[in-house]
Amino acid sequence: MEFSWDLLLNAVASGIMLGGFYAAVALGVTIAFGMLDIVNIAHPAFIVLGAFLAYLGINSFGVDPFLSAPLFAIGGFLFGRLFYRVYYHFFEKRGDDSLQGLAFFFGIMFIVEISLVLLFGVDYRLVDLPYLATTYEIGSVQIPLRLAVPCIAGVAMLLGVQLYLSKSFTGRAILAVAQDPEAVRLIGASPVKTKEIAFGIAVGTAIVAGVLLIIIQSVEPSIGREFIGRAFAICVLGGMTSLPGTLIAAMILGIAETMTSTFFGPSWSPAVAFGVLLLTLAFRPAGILGR
Repeated sequence: MEFSWDLLLNAVASGIMLGGFYAAVALGVTIAFGMLDIVNIAHPAFIVLGAFLAYLGINSFGVDPFLSAPLFAIGGFLFGRLFYRVYYHFFEKRGDDSLQGLAFFFGIMFIVEISLVLLFGVDYRLVDLPYLATTYEIGSVQIPLRLAVPCIAGVAMLLGVQLYLSKSFTGRAILAVAQDPEAVRLIGASPVKTKEIAFGIAVGTAIVAGVLLIIIQSVEPSIGREFIGRAFAICVLGGMTSLPGTLIAAMILGIAETMTSTFFGPSWSPAVAFGVLLLTLAFRPAGILGR
């Protein structure tokens, strides 16, 4: 493909907007995997669940996804807390939180996926929001609202969680449990309760990321598998426990994908996440902002 500056600028702009969405996708992985050391492979399934909840909300009840997202987030938070309780009781409490726990999350992922297939079929679904069909132009750069709005929402959610973690007592306890679970007891908090709340936040943000996903593109029950590599690559590249690092890594991956898709073809873009992950593990295992 012939190079042009307009093409480059549009690829970078699209990458930044895609990166804002990826930040929302990887936020829950950074909390669960990076901070709690829980390899939640079912995370993408929760994202797809959020997408279909948004689809159901607008098609059955006429509720705009951005209005229903807070309700879904609360439901996801409560479900996540209950989900962690089950995981803790059957695996973490007994010390079986490695391979058996991983198999547990794989099972949950397939249960969610199969349930969505039974309820919605295998056809792609998309929400139709007329106001998101608008595209603004800044010079030669195009800014479609279908990408820009989810980007802004994703970045706002990540910054909100970062503010909560840094300013609230429970948030600081979550950051502490990421470093030393026993140290949490010294500040008067329960490690189990703290991890339960953190995992609830991880699932709640995954549900919201799903709402943003169906705004950007059409979805089907197995599409979550496409985001497993991306989410964990962003988490590792960002430094595991760093939310600012997650945002930076998401932007890097978003730009890398759109540049690859623009100049080398879309078939190459899915390999970018795994390439970034391998390079990070080889040359910068601590990540961008890792301790």
